[in-house]
Amino acid sequence: MTLLLIAAGAVAILVLWAVLTYNGLVRVRQHVRESWADIDTELKRRYDLVPNLVKTVQAYATHERELFQRVGEARARAVASTGSPGSQAADERPLVEAVRQLLAVAEGYPELKASENYLALQRELAATEDRIQRARRYFNANVRDLNTRVEIFPSNLIAGLFGFGREDFFEVDSSVIRQVTDVTFGG
Repeated sequence: MTLLLIAAGAVAILVLWAVLTYNGLVRVRQHVRESWADIDTELKRRYDLVPNLVKTVQAYATHERELFQRVGEARARAVASTGSPGSQAADERPLVEAVRQLLAVAEGYPELKASENYLALQRELAATEDRIQRARRYFNANVRDLNTRVEIFPSNLIAGLFGFGREDFFEVDSSVIRQVTDVTFGG
């Protein structure tokens, strides 16, 4: 009889552990989804700012037609991207690079740099980029937590049993971000 109670107790503990592990995996997966929605919101904000920035710079730098076209194409690809965070990050890289080049061109136009409209757009873009970075760090932390739970023993048993898988990090090419804009003064 006591052996039966011990076995029942062991089964109950095992079932409780499985339920708690499953619920923990669901909770972390929901955090990943929620944090991705935050990134998506901020990326949409960036997409809305870019055309206004292009129009403002275009009014002063009319001979930069190729750059304006490249920015527009990069924006269109980024807006259309709906894949995994990894593929979306790859589609974001050309947009980040094109906007960086657009801002570098603007440095050559003192009247543009003094324009209140341009300055407001530049501030808003900088604030948006800061929000994207914060959201990216939060998302990547949640992905790290989920991936850890999916990979470590014994929670990997429950993860495999119920179809929990690894998620992609949202990583931006550091060479684009860390590149210093070349600004020349004078003419």
